[in-house]
Amino acid sequence: MKQVSIPSGASLTELYRKWVGDYPKFFKMDTLSKLGFLLTEMLVRDEPDRFTFREDRAVLVFSREGCVANDRHYAESMKDFPSPALFVYTLPNIVSGEISIRNKWGGESSDYVLASYDEARIWDLVRQAFQDKCTQSALVAWIDCTSDNEWVTNAWLVDKTEML
Repeated sequence: MKQVSIPSGASLTELYRKWVGDYPKFFKMDTLSKLGFLLTEMLVRDEPDRFTFREDRAVLVFSREGCVANDRHYAESMKDFPSPALFVYTLPNIVSGEISIRNKWGGESSDYVLASYDEARIWDLVRQAFQDKCTQSALVAWIDCTSDNEWVTNAWLVDKTEML
């Protein structure tokens, strides 16, 4: 099982330049999506056939705050004219969508907002995802983003054989 994290306050632009550099849509994403995107890049960057469509990989993202950091930005924009660019990111499941679209993954895509980090609950939900005969691996992430420079992250790339 591979694991990565991004320290709170790290420069996401610098990490983008180091790990990606060729996906301009990154700069339009909210912080939550940028974190999920970068964690994924760090985990799967060197996989063979990286951008070939596959249905056997699930994406499960967990957090406590959901997309509250972007919700605050959007609420602020409503004082003048609501920003459509910010509105797009007012759902916490956008992060798993960004990950799935970038990587052409068609497997389960789930986002869970939990009251707190609950390792037992997270891994129980991951095991449930592997009950689907198609799912052979999963990107699992805890991304709790409270502002544009404060977060807690951990992400894992898990193979089905590791969960049996």
